[in-house]
Amino acid sequence: MPIVKRTLDLKKPSKLSKEALKRFDAIKEEDINYSDIPEITDEMLGKKNKSRVHARFDTDMVEWFKSHGEGYQTRMNAVLRAFYEQHQLK
Repeated sequence: MPIVKRTLDLKKPSKLSKEALKRFDAIKEEDINYSDIPEITDEMLGKKNKSRVHARFDTDMVEWFKSHGEGYQTRMNAVLRAFYEQHQLK
């Protein structure tokens, strides 16, 4: 089965229907199964080590990332990380 990745735009969240909201509100805390969620560790909450680098990128690439608003370097890092993870030796 192929992996599907989606990006949530927190500035434009999708709206839930009235029926979906009613179903959501009807869920009781004790009915939620948390068994498949790993326990959160201090390591998970900490920031990853970051390195300062001076790099040169094509102007159109930088302008494109910047055109999507604040956090363009974080987005560039996410793209690099996705490429890195996809190309790790298995």
